[in-house]
Amino acid sequence: MSPREVLGQAARLASSGLLLQVLFRLITFVLNAFILRFLSKEIVGIVNVRLTLLYSTTIFLAREAFRRACLSGSTQQDWSQTLNLLWLTVPLGVFWSVFLGWAWLQLLAVPDPDVIPHYGTGVVLFGFSAVVELLGEPFWVLAQAHMFVKLKVIAESLSVILKSILTAFLVVCLPHWGLYIFSLAQLFYTAVLVLCYVIYFTKLLGSPESAKQQVLPVSRMTDLLPTITRSRAFVNWEEAKLTWSFFKQSFLKQILTEGERYVMTFLNVLNFGDQGVYDIVNNLGSLVARLIFQPIEESFYIFFAKVLEREKDATLQKQEDVAVAAAVLESLLKLALLTGLTISVFGFAYSQLALDIYGGAMLSSGSGPVLLRAYCLYVLLLAINGVTECFTFAAMSKEEVDRYNFTMLGLSSSFLLLSYLLTHWCGSVGFILANCFNMGIRITQSLCFIHRYYQKSPHKPLAGLFLSPVLLGAFALSGGITAVSEVFLCCERGWPAMLVHVAVGALCLGVTLGTAFLTETKLIHFLRTQLGVSRLTDKTT
Repeated sequence: MSPREVLGQAARLASSGLLLQVLFRLITFVLNAFILRFLSKEIVGIVNVRLTLLYSTTIFLAREAFRRACLSGSTQQDWSQTLNLLWLTVPLGVFWSVFLGWAWLQLLAVPDPDVIPHYGTGVVLFGFSAVVELLGEPFWVLAQAHMFVKLKVIAESLSVILKSILTAFLVVCLPHWGLYIFSLAQLFYTAVLVLCYVIYFTKLLGSPESAKQQVLPVSRMTDLLPTITRSRAFVNWEEAKLTWSFFKQSFLKQILTEGERYVMTFLNVLNFGDQGVYDIVNNLGSLVARLIFQPIEESFYIFFAKVLEREKDATLQKQEDVAVAAAVLESLLKLALLTGLTISVFGFAYSQLALDIYGGAMLSSGSGPVLLRAYCLYVLLLAINGVTECFTFAAMSKEEVDRYNFTMLGLSSSFLLLSYLLTHWCGSVGFILANCFNMGIRITQSLCFIHRYYQKSPHKPLAGLFLSPVLLGAFALSGGITAVSEVFLCCERGWPAMLVHVAVGALCLGVTLGTAFLTETKLIHFLRTQLGVSRLTDKTT
C-alpha cells in the first residue's frame, strides 16, 4: 500500500470518527448535564476521581504498551503471535486490578458511609470492569490495524450513551443506591463495548463474501484465541521487547496524564467536593481534546508507523515516504495550533456562561470559571503535544524510546512535586498550571526529535507552528472584543444580554475563521484534498 493510500485511510478514519463522536458526545453531554442536577459534589469526586482513577490506571498499565507495540508491526507480522501477546493483557489486568483494589481499600481514606455508601463494592466492580474491557483488546487492535473506520467510534459512543441512560434512570428512580448506580453503569459500559466488537467480528468472519473479511489475517473467530504451536514461539520476541520498552514509558505517561488525580487521591490536598468540581471542569475542558485531537492522534499514529521505518534515519528511507510524512506533519501541526488558539481565545470569555448552562450555580460560582479559563490554555498545549508525540512515538527506534523513558521519569517526579506545591499556593488551578508546565516540556522534547529527524533533509514540517501576522492580529482583536463583551453583557444581566454576548462571539469567530481561510491556503488545500479522498473512499466501500 502506497503512502498516499495509507494517508487516505488515516484521513478517512479521523474524519469519520470525528463526525460520529461529535454527534454521540452531544447526546452524552445533554445526559450528563441532566445527571449533574441530582448529584452532590462529594459523590462526583468519589466516582469521577477515585474510582475512575482505579479503572483508568488498571486499563492503562495493562494495555497501553501492548497497543503501541502491536500497532507498530510491519505488514508481514505474524498475527497469531501478535494476538497471543495481546491476550496477555487479561492476566496482567487481573494482577493490577487486585493489587490496586487492595491499595484503594486498605491504604486510602474511606469516605463516610452515611454520606457515600457502598464504597467497597464500588472499588471491586470498577476493578472488575477493567478486566472485562481487556477481553476485547485483540479485537480492538485488529480493527485499528486494518483501519475499520466506524467500528471503534460507534462501539465506544454507543457504550457511553447507554451507560449515561442507565445512570440517569437509576439516579432518578433509585437515588439511595449511591455508588451501586455508578458501579453497575461502569460494568454495563465495558460489557457493551466488548460485545460490540465480538458481534461485529462474528458477523464479518461469518460472511465470506465480505470485502473486509478478505484482508483480515484471520478467517474464523477461533483464530482470535490464543494458540500454541511447536513450530514457532508463543509470541514475537521483538514485539515483546518493544512492549516492555513502551510499558516503562506508559507507566510514566500515566503518572503525567493522571498526575493531578494521584495527588488528590494519595495526598488529600482537596476535599471530595472540590475534587468533584475540578473533575467536572476538567472533563468539560477536555471535551474538545477527546472529540478532535484523540481521533486525529490515533489515526495518524498508525499512518506514520506504517509509512516510516523505526530503525532508519530520514535520509536512508524512501524519499517519497519521508516527504509525504513531512507534509502531513506540517499540516497537522497547523491544524492543531489553529484549533487550540481558537479554543484558548474564545474560551476565556465564555467559560462562566458555559459552566452556568452545563451545571448551574454549583459550577459557575466559586473556582469553576477560573479553572475552565486556565484549561483553555492547556488545550492549546494538548493539541500541539498530541500531534508531535504522535509522530515522535511512531518514528523513534527502540533505543530512542528507552532514552525517552529516562526523561519521562524526571518529568514525572517534577510534575508531581510541582502539582503539590502549586495546589497549596493557588488551589485546584495549580493542577492545570502544573499540567501546562509538563506539557510544555513534552512538546519541547518532541520538537527537538522532529528537528533532528528532518535536519539533513529539505523538509521543514515545523513550519506548521508559524501563523501569518494578519491571522494573529485577528485572534488578538477577537480576544479583546469578547473580553469586553463578557464584562458588560455576562453573566448576571439576564438572557437577552447573554444572547448578545453569544452573538458578539459568533461574529468574531466568523471573522477569525474567514481570515484563516484566506491566509492559510496550504492547510485548506490539505483538508480539501484529504476530506475529498475520504468521501470518495466512503462511496466506494
